[in-house]
Parts: sequence; C-alpha cells; structure tokens
Amino acid sequence: MSPSANWSYPTAIRFGAGRISELAEACEAAGIKKPLLVTDRGLASLPITTQVLDLLEAAGLGRAIFSEVDPNPNEQNLEAGVKVFKSGGHDGVIAFGGGSGLDLGKLVAFQAGQTRPVWDFEDIGDWWTRANADMIAPIIAVPTTAGTGSEVGRAGVLTNSATHVKKIIFHPKLLPSVTICDPELTVGMPKMITVGTGMDAFAHCLEAYSSPFYHPMSQGIALEGMRLVKENLPLVVADGTNISARADMMSAAAMGAVAFQKGLGAIHALSHPIGAIYNTHHGMTNAVVMPPVLMMNRPAIEDRIARAADYMGISGGFDGFYDFALKLRADLGVPDKLSALGVGRDRIDEMTAMALEDPSAGGNPVTLTTENTKALFEACI
Repeated sequence: MSPSANWSYPTAIRFGAGRISELAEACEAAGIKKPLLVTDRGLASLPITTQVLDLLEAAGLGRAIFSEVDPNPNEQNLEAGVKVFKSGGHDGVIAFGGGSGLDLGKLVAFQAGQTRPVWDFEDIGDWWTRANADMIAPIIAVPTTAGTGSEVGRAGVLTNSATHVKKIIFHPKLLPSVTICDPELTVGMPKMITVGTGMDAFAHCLEAYSSPFYHPMSQGIALEGMRLVKENLPLVVADGTNISARADMMSAAAMGAVAFQKGLGAIHALSHPIGAIYNTHHGMTNAVVMPPVLMMNRPAIEDRIARAADYMGISGGFDGFYDFALKLRADLGVPDKLSALGVGRDRIDEMTAMALEDPSAGGNPVTLTTENTKALFEACI
C-alpha cells in the first residue's frame, strides 16, 4: 500500500494515489467556480490531462485549458495566459504539470488582477507588498513530476525573454490554497525526466541542508528528503509503476521546496544561467554540477555532510557521501560534464556574472567570488 494522508503544512495537501478524483472538492474548498487549467504543451495532449478536464466538466466546472507554456516560461507566456484567464471570466487556476506549468499557472492567478508589470514583484526586499493581495486568484496545484516542489512554494520562476535572466517572483499568496499530490500522475513520466526531476529534489534538499542560515525545521526536512531520494529514485527509474516509491519521491520533492526556505547555493546559482542561456533541463543541470560544488564547499560542510551520510546509511563520512553522489549520477545515466548538455566555454564570463547575481548564490556555504565561480564553470563544462 502506498501512503495516503491529509497535511496542512505548509498548505492543505491531499496526498495519495488516486486523489486527483477529489479535484472538484478541492475547487470548492478554494472557492473556485470557473477554473482555468494551466499546463505545458507536452502535457496538454496526454490522457492524464484529458482525465482532469473530464473531472472538471462532470462537476460543472467547465473544461478551460491554457497550455502555451515554454519549458522555461517567460513573460510572453504569462501575458497570453492572463489574457485567456480574463477573457474567460475565470476565478481561479489549476496549475498542472512540472515546474514550468506549476510556476506559470501560479503567476497567471497572481498577475491577472495586478496593474504593475510582473518584474515589479521580483523577490527583492519587500517588493511583494506592491501587489494588490485582494486581487490574487486562488490556486490549486497538481504536480505531475517529483522535482521542483513548486506545489508548496510561494514563488514562481519567470525568464525574461529579452535578457534570458531567470527572475523569482514572490508573494505569500502564490502558495496554493490546495495541493493534490497523486503519485499515479507521475507514472507516465519519461525515464530521463524522472531522473532529472528526482535529482532536482535531491539538489534542493542537499543545498538547503548545507546552507549556513539558521532554520532547524528546514534542515530536518532536507535531511529526510535526501534519504527518501537515495532509497527511492533508483526504484522509480527501474520501475516507473512502483507507486509506493513514486509517493516517496513526491514527498521528497515537496520537502525540498519547503526546506529551501533555508537557502540554496552554488548548484542553483550555476544552473539558473546555464538553463537560461542553453535551455538545459534544470534538474539534470543541477545533477551535473553537484560534485564540483560539493568539493568546493567541502571545507565549510565536511562535518555536516558526514552527519547526513551517517543518517542516510552511507559509510565513509564526506568522502563516502561524495562517492555516493557520483555513483547515483552514473547509475541513473546523468552525464559527467555540461558539454554533454550542449554547454560551451564561450560564455563562461557572462554566466559567472549571472551566477554571482543569482539569489541562490547568497546561501552557498563558501562565499562565491568571480574566481571560484569561474573555476566551477570550468570544472563542470
């Protein structure tokens, strides 16, 4: 039996196999009478999306869908989504899919009632207070991957189509009112998406755990999240229909996003500019850059990582953990270097500058400089 439960941390979560059937109830709980389903192009034509639209239609909630969502969503996707939301007279969003569909769906619900440009709400200081909170439509999140954890987050990532820089848009009300985590929805994921999203969850947990900021709750969540990935990611890659392991990976993904309130680090600071420029898969990029970042951070995190290794049943302290990370990547078919993802050396200076400006950089245990960041890119490519 795979687990089933109702959680209210950090929002109302209906967790368990088959619970997508409760979508109409979730709409009622969130006060949504005319939802817009927002998802990406790839998911739009799949049976699970048809199933969701059928559930909505049967409950008298219509079957409106917006799917013009790029893998790295930008403000043009957002404007198109807001237009559909307003013209259809919708009163809430069901954000459905992986990180791109979830983030863009959340931002459509957020931006539809605002009068200022979306960039005015970037996650800087108290910029979020500029938003008219009363005009933010309710959000239901339904993840179909086990990676980003956007279903339990208070932000959305949006790429500026002109500068290719990823910006984090933040508001407390971007946290979905209800989240449905149904591991059966992840069964059809292609193997490499399962790997990439799973490694994304692991990177979130690892960086949050390693970050120097004080947040013991997040640290504990990150530690158990890493253990769940270690035990279950190889299982779901070997057998995509293992619902119990799929459920544990779905938990780990949500845990990673809860944990990274404590901070992220150089893995994400490198991976954001790489993804923005080369359009690489975010989780896969995280997996490739992980070992060089671990090595650079070693002086600051050696003891902490040794404690994590003990908890996860890995012998050999920091070295044992490092070897485990290398073996996990190799076993799952993650490339060793970024060049395999099409990343060249020609834009290292530009990516270094972008990495140092990335919000994740401040959470790295070792202070990032132009020198050590450039050296990291060199080592990873």
